[in-house]
Amino acid sequence: MNFLTNYYEQDKSSLIKYSLKELYEDIIDKHIITEYETSEKSGEVKFVDSNDIKSMLQNQGNSA
Repeated sequence: MNFLTNYYEQDKSSLIKYSLKELYEDIIDKHIITEYETSEKSGEVKFVDSNDIKSMLQNQGNSA
């Protein structure tokens, strides 16, 4: 812990808070990834080609 406080130039309390926040974010990220992978396996995920997006934007501009 002393090494980290010196290296990051933060007190122990700040390092612990930061670490806990990072760990919690890791849990959330893993949950989102698992949901995505489940959706991907069931065929619910669809990628849109950049050319399709460009066409959609151009069509919106023409219809406005």
